[in-house]
Amino acid sequence: MRRFTAALAAVLLLLTPAPARANPVSASFADTFADPMVLRGDDGYWYAYGTTDPLREGEKVAHRIPTARSSDLTSWTYLGDAFTAGQRPAFAAENAVFWAPDVRRSGDHWIMYVTVTETTVAPGASAIGAATAPTPAGPWTFADEPVVAPRPSGDGGWLWTFDPAQLTTPDGRQYLYYGSYFGGIWVSELSADGLRITGTPTRVAIDNKFEGAYVVRRDGWYYLFASSANCCAGPTTGYSVSAGRSRSPRGPFTDRDGLRLDVSRAGGTPVIAPNGNRWVGTGHNGLITDLAGQDWLAYHAIDRADPYLDEPFGINERPMLLDRLDWIDGWPTVRAGAWASDRLVTEPVTRTPLQDRFDTLSARTWQVVDGRWAVADGRLRGQGTLVARKPLPGDLRVEADLRGPAGLTIDTLSVRAEHSTLVIRSGRRTVAQTHIAPSTSLRHLSVERRGGQVTAMLDSVRLDARVHGRGPGIVGLTATAEAEWDNLSAGRPADPVRRAVAVPQPGRALNAYSDDFRGTALGAGWSFVRPDAAATVSGGALRWPVQNADLTGDSNTAGVLLRDAPAGRWIAETKVTLDLGEDTVRNYQQAGIVAYAGDDEFARLSAVAIWNTRQVEFGHEIPYAGATSYGGTIVGAPGLTTTWLRLAHSIDPRNGEHEYRAGVSRDGRTWTWGGVWTLPADSAPRIGLVAHGGAEPPVTAAFDYLRFSRW
Repeated sequence: MRRFTAALAAVLLLLTPAPARANPVSASFADTFADPMVLRGDDGYWYAYGTTDPLREGEKVAHRIPTARSSDLTSWTYLGDAFTAGQRPAFAAENAVFWAPDVRRSGDHWIMYVTVTETTVAPGASAIGAATAPTPAGPWTFADEPVVAPRPSGDGGWLWTFDPAQLTTPDGRQYLYYGSYFGGIWVSELSADGLRITGTPTRVAIDNKFEGAYVVRRDGWYYLFASSANCCAGPTTGYSVSAGRSRSPRGPFTDRDGLRLDVSRAGGTPVIAPNGNRWVGTGHNGLITDLAGQDWLAYHAIDRADPYLDEPFGINERPMLLDRLDWIDGWPTVRAGAWASDRLVTEPVTRTPLQDRFDTLSARTWQVVDGRWAVADGRLRGQGTLVARKPLPGDLRVEADLRGPAGLTIDTLSVRAEHSTLVIRSGRRTVAQTHIAPSTSLRHLSVERRGGQVTAMLDSVRLDARVHGRGPGIVGLTATAEAEWDNLSAGRPADPVRRAVAVPQPGRALNAYSDDFRGTALGAGWSFVRPDAAATVSGGALRWPVQNADLTGDSNTAGVLLRDAPAGRWIAETKVTLDLGEDTVRNYQQAGIVAYAGDDEFARLSAVAIWNTRQVEFGHEIPYAGATSYGGTIVGAPGLTTTWLRLAHSIDPRNGEHEYRAGVSRDGRTWTWGGVWTLPADSAPRIGLVAHGGAEPPVTAAFDYLRFSRW
């Protein structure tokens, strides 16, 4: 009986799912690990790099590009810092700090691109530097000259030359993206060694809206991921990521609605934004693909209950999170639109049924069909054909690092990089081929076979084919001449998520709470905080000249027109016409809808002029640490003059908080849903309208209605 009980316990242990990993994944070694970038090294481990900050609360000593390593993408070990305290390039000033690293393979070594915040040119003159290393763990040696030198702004200042991100295109050209709010995001081609930009730069994203570029190629499109809003506003940080895509690495990048990212009224399809849980400030991402072919977004976020590393309003505590990145209808979104998680419902696949780093060539695993094969220096070298002894059933994904005229096989299917061609063959028949740039470096080849559909990816080059028949799933390696392999894995491919989570949809109208402004005066139910006699009702609209006033900080001078909100779940919608012009600076004229619990506790959704841009900002202010904290998240772009705005309200069943999700439309039919802000459970927020932010030039906001409905 005791033996049976022990055996049953062992079976139950095997059948019980392992507890899901918690976010943040960097918690084992760091309280903060901002601007994360993740890659896989030659040794099969994943490496993560963060911006210069102290790692732990109370430490107060900055780590100069802290580096961590993982075998599974969820459990990380701190390895050390990329640079010592006195290590800096010749062009860096003594007080320079290194931010936002981006690490890529270049031939047989690695290059780290990094923001150098201060240079010897002048105070505030930032640059992009580079360091090289033989392995992802270092040691790192700075190049003497900047990759991107400081760039004058034309008014005596310097453009923000921040946040580098490298891209290699299928033709072998290398590009570097860089820039931030002051100056926008730019792209330049890189020299062959990757250590300096060449040619004429192209601006791909407008200034005063985007930073933190990261670009990937997928299905013939280049996707630009970029972060918006303030990275570091503590508990009200609205930092978030949106995307545009282009057929060219130089753009123009446009969002799902066709809006460009490099114009005043810039677009951007949401990838991740605050969703109402503990995480705010979800931004500055990297991207990594697991062994099943599933993409994951590495990004930083802020716990609104613990937003600062030490003192309030000091260094923002931004640990690294990891969540699944889905591609739905051609657009990326985290967790199908659910966004940041507290726990990973699924984990990255980092172990597969067949996996070999070729420390040895095991006769139990591999059978030589023909040719010569041997292991040396941690890599498999040889030519001919080598096959796995154990077949793998069903759909398969096989991948490996390789060099030379080499490829992978599944039964009679073979995919090979041959000179300047990537070829898919079924038996002896060529079924697809495409040109590739010649290379003597290690390349990454993946092959997925799903039924009769085959997809091959050689770095960023994709090739698809249809094949007939499917064998037992015997994986192999093949080469027509001496070649190398490393980090081979084979297993079941990920099942892609194809449907996004539901977004709020208006249902039954709540007419008793709504007003269409059909008379000549405000109807019953309205009340004013700081009445403004200039606000009038005529012609079926509330017409309100934009006030030279505001609600943020200590100002609290703006009028707020309010009415009671329904209980439960509802959507409030308004249609506002406000001519903010184009390109010119009109800070911070705005009009929109507000959830208002007080002058220092509100969530405000408005079409707003922010410097030369026109944005829809969802701002949030709360009392914090004896003062107030204000931040905003960007929902999208306003219409040319008319914009439709929605707030979708619900109650969080876990804590009773009021949750408000923001939506925007430029035509009243197609909606973009952005982030969520919360107000306390013990508050009784009302819903209202605002028109403030600046009096010059004079402009009047016209509200057609404020309508409520269930959802």
